[in-house]
Amino acid sequence: MTFTTGTKLGAYEILAPIGKGGMGEVWRARDTRLNREVAIKVLPADFANDADRLRRFEQEALATSALNHPNI
Repeated sequence: MTFTTGTKLGAYEILAPIGKGGMGEVWRARDTRLNREVAIKVLPADFANDADRLRRFEQEALATSALNHPNI
């Protein structure tokens, strides 16, 4: 999936790219329901059929969601 600034993804509006790596791309976005900035990670399409990579992504998402700090 390709994003550009202003792309809508459900309640999220894409603002800018943050980075890109082996596990996908990370984008800065605005949650329009909660009026806050978030990071959205997008996995490469070929990961959709790789159970191990999907499991690792889910573990990473759970670990990240547990973080609570004003600079995150």
